[in-house]
Amino acid sequence: MEEHYDPQEIELKWQKRWEEKNLFRVTEAAGKPKYYLLEMFPYPSGKIHMGHVRNYSIGDVLARSLRMKGVNVLHPMGWDAFGLPAENAAIQHNTHPARWTFDNIRTMRAQLKRLGLSYDWEREVASCHPGYYRWTQWLFLKMLERGLAYRKMALVNWCGSCQTVLANEQVEGGCCWRCGEPVGEKEVEGWFLKITDYAERLLQGCDKLAEGWPERVLVMQRNWIGKSFGAEVSFPVEGAAAEIRIFTTRSDTLYGATFMILAPEHPLVKRLVAGTAQEAAVLEFVRQVAREDRLLRGAETTEKRGVFTGRCAINPLTGKPIPIWVANYVLMEYGTGAIMAVPAHDQRDLEFARKYALPVRVVIYPRQGEIDEKTMTEAYVEAGYLVNSGRFNGLGNEEAQGKIIAYLEEKKIGRGAVNYRLRDWGISRQRYWGCPIPVVYCQECDVIPVPYEDLPVILPLDVPVTPEGGSPLGRDSRFVESSCPRCGGRARRETDTMDTFICSSWYFDRYTSPRFEEGPVDPKAIRYWMPVDQYIGGIEHAVLHLLYARFFTMVLKDMGLIHVEEPFQRLLTQGMVIKDGAKMAKSKGNVVDPDAIIRRYGADTARLFILFAAPPEKDLEWSDQGVEGSHRFLQRLWRLVQQHRERLAGVNLPCDGAGSLPEPLRQLRRRTHLTVKRVTEDLGDRFHFNTALSAIMELVNDLYRFDVEAQNSPAAAGVLREALEICLQLLSPFAPHLADELWEQLGHTSCLIEHPWPTWDPACIEAQEHLIVVQVNGKVRGKLTIRPGTPEEEIRRLALENDRVQRWTAGKEVKKIVVVPEKLVNVVVA
Repeated sequence: MEEHYDPQEIELKWQKRWEEKNLFRVTEAAGKPKYYLLEMFPYPSGKIHMGHVRNYSIGDVLARSLRMKGVNVLHPMGWDAFGLPAENAAIQHNTHPARWTFDNIRTMRAQLKRLGLSYDWEREVASCHPGYYRWTQWLFLKMLERGLAYRKMALVNWCGSCQTVLANEQVEGGCCWRCGEPVGEKEVEGWFLKITDYAERLLQGCDKLAEGWPERVLVMQRNWIGKSFGAEVSFPVEGAAAEIRIFTTRSDTLYGATFMILAPEHPLVKRLVAGTAQEAAVLEFVRQVAREDRLLRGAETTEKRGVFTGRCAINPLTGKPIPIWVANYVLMEYGTGAIMAVPAHDQRDLEFARKYALPVRVVIYPRQGEIDEKTMTEAYVEAGYLVNSGRFNGLGNEEAQGKIIAYLEEKKIGRGAVNYRLRDWGISRQRYWGCPIPVVYCQECDVIPVPYEDLPVILPLDVPVTPEGGSPLGRDSRFVESSCPRCGGRARRETDTMDTFICSSWYFDRYTSPRFEEGPVDPKAIRYWMPVDQYIGGIEHAVLHLLYARFFTMVLKDMGLIHVEEPFQRLLTQGMVIKDGAKMAKSKGNVVDPDAIIRRYGADTARLFILFAAPPEKDLEWSDQGVEGSHRFLQRLWRLVQQHRERLAGVNLPCDGAGSLPEPLRQLRRRTHLTVKRVTEDLGDRFHFNTALSAIMELVNDLYRFDVEAQNSPAAAGVLREALEICLQLLSPFAPHLADELWEQLGHTSCLIEHPWPTWDPACIEAQEHLIVVQVNGKVRGKLTIRPGTPEEEIRRLALENDRVQRWTAGKEVKKIVVVPEKLVNVVVA
């Protein structure tokens, strides 16, 4: 008897066996139900963490159980391999981003295989491989042809000392992370994708995803798209051939606009103050604000600061001049980068007005009472009727909105408008480790796309990456110097690279045909596999990645490359792994190394704990005791099989139904088949992995309590064998190595993933007898054992004949008897 459970030996044995049999390889199969299961594209950061283990274990349970149910499951893995962290690590460790990245991929691939995850590794892709980014560049050129890619000026974080653009993450306290010098903003020309052309489709698509996506993710996407109805209004600048265009959802408050505010980045700012007494003060304020975090600038709690430009605009409805200010809390990326300030009816504007002694004009009164604009401390934002609003006085403010917009259009000073918070996607990155943008710049022909037949534009791997400022590509003449595809003259390559979100916006399409050479996707494969049936990842990707992936899918559909409008039918956002009350992080010193857990307990224990400790969508609190408990359970199951394996050799399974089995055997079969039902349902749409595991553990407890010696018969051995085999089948998606090892010990030659998922027999589940209570006037006075289907009249008779019940009914008039099937009988007496 194999007394010792050695997870290291067992797990390596079965991983080798699975790989030799190529069990997880999948191809299109006509007539077979398909299921595309995908976890989010991981960045090869070096080593996996417990968040990875949780994410991938969730997916693997679904993949394995569905395969056992006869479903054709696509479960691929690859690497979102470009990105700034590799560049930073290369500088820090004096290596090259490519070497650092591919070393990490090798490490992480080995770790994922050690977990026993059922990936089809033949479909592995890495976004930094030319075979992948060739098609990323191809898609960019197609977008350029369709007018969806264009160049424009944009503000970026700029370190003058390093002479380089910085990502928001590289600006620490307003200073450069490398040199510590203050960071400013600079306008540079860059590439953008017109995601705004798809704003309405993206918004409408949220409604179609409601059945399969978490509501909070859809709310975040809708808010990011930010559709609002209102008016565009132009405020002429007094004494200048310029106007300030604003968008407002509150046309009913236009008469209450008492000053204007421009974002510090607004292009009009420098023009308005040029040569004025306020120029120096305004430009210094702009420089100060440029060093501040934009998210904090827009926060409600941030102190409102500003400076007067010395210029005024004309309120088009009142005809009166109102001062133009520049303030920190107005951001260029929201609306038009300019607002009309209505302090009486906007709290932030009111705080700003009180600080700088600016006028406050109330234009909406409540239905009862009035408001004193001189003493008010809170803006009035409720419904009411208009005052101080000319011809619109007395109108309800909601009714007035439409009438004021009509008036603006009549006078040609404004128009009704729909506005989206969403802005076009800036994809240019002035860094090295990314996908090259396939265009050249010719003095004669301007911007020229690289011909499709010349793709990919290869990212050179022999470029030194140093702490010096600027992109290393710009210093490599072999890369920069090129020829114009149109005129043959000298040309300069684009040295910006693409935002890495581009790579992760279509990788799920490439997985369907990763070695296809005629295009980014094989039409037959994409039609068979897409859309992704289940997508799994963290809530931190709720907006950008998911929104960009949806945008790319719509564009590819419009190009005729794919047939679906939405990439992911269902989305599961798993919770974080928490330890000591905080998310696991190196900085907090609370990280648990998955390799250490696997070395001590094995991969099956790691998987079992991470799936049992909490429902997938909830945060999981790490527990060393919980890990120990999961390992003890696997050891108990091991010992159970060792205890019975010889006795069960050659034993036949019981026939369908309960038959004439003795009561103890009928009860064990019933519990076995109930467990199949519970686990199958819990692994369905509910993803209740913890309760599924709980049911399996309860069945193991039942098996330990089962006295096979007392039931010494072939039938008892058959019932026991059935229960053990079903237990292993149900456990296989969670702890596949141990399950396959014990399955083999019971005499099977196939792996469990090749074996059909068990089904429950309704005849076994149906209870042979029901225990029901008998009440007298609502109080329990006795119990009855009733067979299913017993008529109500018979139940009433048995209740009245029960000895204990008769003690409480003797000599009393029975008013009525209420029967609740299979639960209770209530006898009501006078």
